[in-house]
Amino acid sequence: MCRLFGLHAGPQPVRATFWLLDAPDSLSNQSRREPDGTGIGTYDADGRAHVAKQPLAAWEDHAFAREARNLKSTTFLAHVRYASTGAHTMVNTHPFEQDGRLFAHNGAFGGLGQLDQHLTGLGVADLVHGETDSERLFALITAESRRAGGDVTEGITRAITWVAERLPVYSLNLILTTATDLWAVRFPATHELHLLHSDPSRVYGPAAPLEARSHRIHARSEDLARSSHVLIATEPMDHNPGWHAMAPGELVHVGPDLAVTTAFPFPDAPAHPLTVADLEPSAAASQIS
Repeated sequence: MCRLFGLHAGPQPVRATFWLLDAPDSLSNQSRREPDGTGIGTYDADGRAHVAKQPLAAWEDHAFAREARNLKSTTFLAHVRYASTGAHTMVNTHPFEQDGRLFAHNGAFGGLGQLDQHLTGLGVADLVHGETDSERLFALITAESRRAGGDVTEGITRAITWVAERLPVYSLNLILTTATDLWAVRFPATHELHLLHSDPSRVYGPAAPLEARSHRIHARSEDLARSSHVLIATEPMDHNPGWHAMAPGELVHVGPDLAVTTAFPFPDAPAHPLTVADLEPSAAASQIS
């Protein structure tokens, strides 16, 4: 299963060190499944997006994913991909960038031909450079955000609702970032997505550095020992009891001041829900690993 990780550090950029394939797999696990891509997105002091990513098929060198990258940004978006649609190529590797925003998705849905026709009608088909359902979903969010005058929350709401009402859906979990904001969606209940709002000033005694580690993604930051931050991840990344699972159908927005707002603007469930048994074998394997 793909791993998502989003970090919002507030208005001031912070330094963080990332590993996207932190611990070597056993040989048995390596023979069973290898990542198909890893990537991390950040923003520079001028708010410009930067993405470092690499398609990592089973035969390729994992140095990119295992090496530490020291980065500075107000928001961070990391993704480890297990392909459900699309080849192991750079254009199919997350995060994706459109209109200065960064996006990563964990899940699968069908009806891509119907969605392609809709994107053409909206005039955004040129935003899709690869083969993935993820990039197409992002293009729909971008189109709807443009039609909503740049309102990303409304763009996400319209896009997810359109897909949920018309296309076969397994999971649409996502994280989208700008230099100042972060959005996350859990829809439907298929995969979990977790949130932690951490405030070191409320901790008695010396504050410890951020040390967030999951099965695939590891992030460390001395700066975040002294400042509030919000984390979104596929699974809790440390033993902090403040982690909680987002509810199915929940849309979270984290603003520039780290204020967290939630909404439930989507249908209760997809009109055409998919199960693992409905997916192609490669897509099914990517959703249960």
